[in-house]
Amino acid sequence: MPAPRAQEAATVSVFAQRFSATRRGARLARRLATHRLDLWHLPYGSPASDTVTLVVAELASNAALHGHVPGRDFELRLTYDRTAGLVRVEVSDTHTGQPEIPESAGRPPADTDGGRGLLLVEAVADRWGVNGRTGPGKTVWAECAVHVPGDPRPVRL
Repeated sequence: MPAPRAQEAATVSVFAQRFSATRRGARLARRLATHRLDLWHLPYGSPASDTVTLVVAELASNAALHGHVPGRDFELRLTYDRTAGLVRVEVSDTHTGQPEIPESAGRPPADTDGGRGLLLVEAVADRWGVNGRTGPGKTVWAECAVHVPGDPRPVRL
C-alpha cells in the first residue's frame, strides 16, 4: 500500500460572476469584488483591496456604459495567485468595439466628466490589456501585485 501523499495548499483562488450591463451591475461587481478580496485575506481598506477595487470599478463601469449590448451581461473574473502575490481582474463584454488606449487617446479635457477610467487603470495596475474572447466581444484585463497584511515579503504595489 503506497504512503498517503500530502496535498499541496491551493495557492490560486478564482471568483467569476456575470452582472447586468447597467450601473447597478457595475456597482454590485465592485462590492462583491471587495467582499471576495476580504475573504481572500486582502482586507477592506488595505492598499491591495483599494487598488484592485478601483480597477474593478473602472473596468465594470466601462463594460456597463461602453460595452453594453441590449440583453447581454458582462462577466467579472478575479484570480488571486498567493504565491505570486498577484490579482488578475478580467471583465468581458459582448460589444465588439475596442477601448481607446490612453496613449493614443490623450488626456481628456479637464471640464469633461468621463474618459479617465483606463488612465486610472494604467496608473494603478502593473499591467493591463485587451484580449479577444470566444464569441463576440472582448476581455479587458489588469494585473495588480498585492501584499497580504502580516506577510513579511516586500510590497510590490
